[in-house]
Amino acid sequence: MLVRRLGAVALAFILLPAVAAHAAREAPPVPSSMAALGDSITRGRNACGPFIACVARSWSTGWSAGVHSHFRMIESENPAIDGHNHNDAADKARAADLPGQATTAVGQGVDYVTVLIGANDACTRTEAGMTSVADYRAAIDQALAVLRTGLPEARIAVVSVPDLFRLWQVGHVDPDAVRLWNRNLTCQSMLANATSADRADVDRRSRVRDRVIGYNEQLAAACAAYGPLCDFDDDAVFGYPFTLDQLSMLDRFHPNGAGQDALGLVSYASGFDW
Repeated sequence: MLVRRLGAVALAFILLPAVAAHAAREAPPVPSSMAALGDSITRGRNACGPFIACVARSWSTGWSAGVHSHFRMIESENPAIDGHNHNDAADKARAADLPGQATTAVGQGVDYVTVLIGANDACTRTEAGMTSVADYRAAIDQALAVLRTGLPEARIAVVSVPDLFRLWQVGHVDPDAVRLWNRNLTCQSMLANATSADRADVDRRSRVRDRVIGYNEQLAAACAAYGPLCDFDDDAVFGYPFTLDQLSMLDRFHPNGAGQDALGLVSYASGFDW
């Protein structure tokens, strides 16, 4: 990033003033308002209290000093965003709920939107209950169409769905995590029979992971079709090797404060270069 910016500065001294001015106009403006779309991860559930949302620690719009959220990092560049960080995510939301959230963001007139959705589409009571890849893509396209129509100048940061297989990997060897998953019936499509090495359970976990990969492929394609105002994180969040101590001790599923911090840092670093 530094090399790219230094190169741009050097070129500015040798290019014609009109060309340099044009290049400056092409630089994306730092947002003055934002909205977050998504589910309980973006709401910060269990990040600062038992079984409640903690939007102050949201990776996207949070204002807590302990989390490097998109809001806080943008605010350091543009204080005008202060007070204009809307968290429109909802507990238990699936991709089908995203168009409604997008409509809310349009009403708020924001110029930056983050999108993280899909965990609840794959985390279901049974494997058969997962959202199909086709239905997932249709909902994403519908939500993006709402944003394009209502916020044609807004920039959209689309974040990949975290790797649920990684969740199983880091937690299935921890008796407390398995106990919580069993008690809460957490993400049974992936986490049922968490300690089993039977072929049926191994294959089921693989298929659920493939479904998440399919969602992320559709996110990438939908964002590419949207154009330069949409940025996909190139699977940065999906590929992030999160650890058990970044998950809430209340459910060993939702990110705790440290997990929200990591999610903010990873997703922001892979997004727009303001």
